[in-house]
Amino acid sequence: MSKRKGEALSKATAVKSRRAAPSSSRGPPSVSGDIGLIESITLKHFMCHHWLGPFKFGPNVNFIVGNNGSGKSAIVTALIVGLGGKATVTNRGMSLKDFVKSGENTADITVKLRNRGPDAFKRGVYGDCISIEHRISSDGCRTCRLKNKSGQLISNKKEDLTAILDHFNIQLDNPVSILSQEMCKQFLHSKSESDKYKFFMKATLLEQMKRDYMHIKNTKTVTRQQVERQEESLKDLKQEFLQKKERYEKLPSFSEMKGVLENLKKAMAWCLVREKEQLVHQLKEDFEKEANNHKHRDNLQLWQSKLTQVEKRIQRIESRVDGMRQERETLSDDSLKMREQVKVVCKAHKEQELVYFRALNKLKQSEKEQNLLRERIDKAKTSVNLDNDGTTEYSKQQKKISSLKEQLAQLETNCSKLNQEIKNKHLALFNGREERDKLRLEERNIHAAYESKLRRKNQILASRSNTLKRFGDQVPDLLASIAEAYATGRFLKRPVGPIGACISLKDPVWAVAVECCLRSFMKAFCCDNYKDEAVLQELMCRYYPKGNRPQIIVSSFSEKVYNIHGRKAHHPECLSVLDIITATNPVIINCLIDMRGIESILIIKDKDKARRVMQQGQPPKNCREAFTAEGDQVFSNRYYTCDFSIAKYLGGDLETEISMLETDLANHQAKLSRFHLHVTSVTEGIMNMERHLDSTVITLKKTLVSVNQVRASITELETAGKEHIDDLNTLEEVAQENRQKMEVENQTVHEARKELNKQRKAAEEVESKYSAVRERIHHLYEETEVLKDEQLKLDAECARHEHTLTILETKLKAHEDNVQAMEIELAEREEELKECVVKASEISPERQQVSSSTSTRTIDTEITRLKRQIKVYESNHGEQEQVVREYAEALALYREKTNQVRDLRGFIDQLDNIMSDRQNRYKIMRRSVSVRCKLYFNNFLIKMNCCGSMVFDHNNETLSISVTPPGREDDGVSDMRSLSGGERSFSTVCFMLSLWEITESPFRCLDEFDVYMDMHNRRISLDLLLELSERQHLRQFIFITPITTSNLPKTSLIKIHQLQDPERSQSETMDEETLMTET
Repeated sequence: MSKRKGEALSKATAVKSRRAAPSSSRGPPSVSGDIGLIESITLKHFMCHHWLGPFKFGPNVNFIVGNNGSGKSAIVTALIVGLGGKATVTNRGMSLKDFVKSGENTADITVKLRNRGPDAFKRGVYGDCISIEHRISSDGCRTCRLKNKSGQLISNKKEDLTAILDHFNIQLDNPVSILSQEMCKQFLHSKSESDKYKFFMKATLLEQMKRDYMHIKNTKTVTRQQVERQEESLKDLKQEFLQKKERYEKLPSFSEMKGVLENLKKAMAWCLVREKEQLVHQLKEDFEKEANNHKHRDNLQLWQSKLTQVEKRIQRIESRVDGMRQERETLSDDSLKMREQVKVVCKAHKEQELVYFRALNKLKQSEKEQNLLRERIDKAKTSVNLDNDGTTEYSKQQKKISSLKEQLAQLETNCSKLNQEIKNKHLALFNGREERDKLRLEERNIHAAYESKLRRKNQILASRSNTLKRFGDQVPDLLASIAEAYATGRFLKRPVGPIGACISLKDPVWAVAVECCLRSFMKAFCCDNYKDEAVLQELMCRYYPKGNRPQIIVSSFSEKVYNIHGRKAHHPECLSVLDIITATNPVIINCLIDMRGIESILIIKDKDKARRVMQQGQPPKNCREAFTAEGDQVFSNRYYTCDFSIAKYLGGDLETEISMLETDLANHQAKLSRFHLHVTSVTEGIMNMERHLDSTVITLKKTLVSVNQVRASITELETAGKEHIDDLNTLEEVAQENRQKMEVENQTVHEARKELNKQRKAAEEVESKYSAVRERIHHLYEETEVLKDEQLKLDAECARHEHTLTILETKLKAHEDNVQAMEIELAEREEELKECVVKASEISPERQQVSSSTSTRTIDTEITRLKRQIKVYESNHGEQEQVVREYAEALALYREKTNQVRDLRGFIDQLDNIMSDRQNRYKIMRRSVSVRCKLYFNNFLIKMNCCGSMVFDHNNETLSISVTPPGREDDGVSDMRSLSGGERSFSTVCFMLSLWEITESPFRCLDEFDVYMDMHNRRISLDLLLELSERQHLRQFIFITPITTSNLPKTSLIKIHQLQDPERSQSETMDEETLMTET
């Protein structure tokens, strides 16, 4: 196909003139073309259709109308495949087997082309119609059969089909001839100026001409290289010619050559001796140098001493740890014993305290009884001294009782007021404490945020020199430990991480969204197996506290990214997380697919659009959630707002983030100061309220004591009149007995107090000893942990030293082996030198002096040449005619080759001039075609009252199209992106029509060109197409559209094919949808 495309443009004008020029011998001019028109097409078991056709097309304008799935695009696809096109050209499948209907073994396509007039292709063989039949099997193979009008098989060769397409100027891969639905969509949505230029070059076949010229230049370069190689071989030929000339000129010097040969043999022998001596001398120097090199042994001794020191330190630490462990075990046993002793002593102290308080209570009870007896005795004495008339005393008692009751009522009223005041102050104190707790909690939260931002600032400042510190200050050291462990063979496969450091963004604007999506996975590590995970956990223990270590994900490493073709979320305007991140290692992508499902998460820039896509209607296929650019998480039934607005790990502008953090830190510091002042003020208020409350409670207690005293006085006065005068002598006897009892109880209390103090001192001593033992155990535990950490470091250092010693021992062994090998080689070379001297003495007893610049190879080459010459001369001794003849032949061959190379040089120079002229003509032709395309494009835009321009930049290979719709001339905007969908589609149709005007093809096929147009633009586009078809009445036009064509004019030049909706099973419909999704 490439050869015929190069010739198509040059033949286009001639073919057009032959088709358009009417002939008097043919009668009236034809209203349709003669060759290359599609007469009919028939499909069987093609794609999802059981049978379509036969569709008999008119010679001028044909419209194929039908709903989606009725087979419109299948006809275009079948046309490309039926004329020999590849599956990839159709943009509907990757292989021909994709076009065979599900459940069928083969698919058949039959295309009939018109073959009339004087330009017909082998009309005597094919007749007026050429039938092209293709059969596609389910395994992707196809067969082609070419038949004549009567159905007779003419050929089944691909070359014959290519010749037919060449003759008819049918270009299947030229979008001007056949513009498929997918290519039309891509062209409509393409905004690249270089894509438009490529489309123009491909449509006008200028691209093919450019490739042909490049092929000629490359061929010329190869030819020039071949000529240079011929020149090199010509040098060898000249050398051979000179040798034969020398033979010819030196026929008389035969005896001289033998003498020279003998001298050369002697020189050769002693030259070999000289080289052997030089080699032996060099070997001696190298041997002495290598034998005196003690660097490896010294390094080995140095590292052995280092290893010994480290091992001694480890032994000392182990002995100290063992001693501390034994001491800790001993102290633990003592601690258990002391704890039991503390329990016993405390129990004895409590029992003695109980005895003391019991004795003290008895003493107090006796004192109360003694006081009561004294009061009774005093009353009895008073009653004896009273007058017989007791009325005056009783009245006094009643007045005193009334006064006490009034005092009691006043005190009870005061108690009620004090109780209410205490309740109010308790409530105020509770509210104040609650406010203080809230303020302290908020202060702690702000302080925690302040500490977090301060740590973040320090991390960013540290990440200026090392970006890994963004993920934690321990990460660089951890990665160094991982690399060291991997080098020592502890890992089967090196872990990968942190994940955030292994990924990058195609657009930094999505940094917050990606971090909100991945969250804790940004710091996670990936391991291939659980053994590597255990080693990594051990390494992390050195740098992270327990419970705050990065996550480890265990999954088998793969060198290829998962095939997620059927699981990926699809949306025409939004990308998935998988689309916007890149990673150098496929393990990272596979891990995020497994753990987070990034292929099914969409990134949507705008919040409103995210809600519209995810929550208004059905979410996109395979999409389970989405994130906005601000980091908000969107599900189909809920929405979560992001809690941060700056990317911590993937952000690029460190200075901006540092400035924002400093501002936040200053704000937090100011808030902390305000909260501290507020908390201090509230705390002082609480202390004042507590003091007032305590004073009020004390007042209440005093008042209650007064109430109890008044009540006791009233009771005593009320009962005083009822009591009889006791026997004074009896009361005094009881009082005397009670005093003696009190003395005994007082002695008991004194002794119990003494014993209690003794028990308290013993308990304090035991508890002090127990606390000292516990503190010593804790101190020993801390020292042991420090020593263990130091031991771990020394173990790692010891392992490194052992590894270094192994390497040094290997180097030392290699050094000793090398010295031994050099010694053996030196002895062998000295023996060879002795043998060589003996042989040289046999050839020439006297040592020959040979120039230092002369090598054995030079002498050997000269000897070989002389031997060859002598052999030739000896074999041809007495036949000088043969030497003369060979010299003449060599001279003739040398001159012939010299003339050939000179002629080729002249041809290449002439070709350079021709190609330079062709390049100039090509540029002139390209400029001419560009100007014609501009004129036609402007003419078509004028029909829509639009202004526009096309700017070709052939140097940068770009095509810029600008269009200004009517009424928008003053906006100053003419970019295609500012147009509506219909206006952009109409502009694209104008561009296509311009290309149709300047290119040649027997038919034009346009698939769904008006899908994105409104009715106004569609009507104008149809008018332009029909107007063009009237001007180019010898061309066939096939337009495919899903929109009604009821507004088309009724004329014999227009033929409309209305497709019916096929009856298909659900599985077939699903197959077609799958095929369309894959394409």
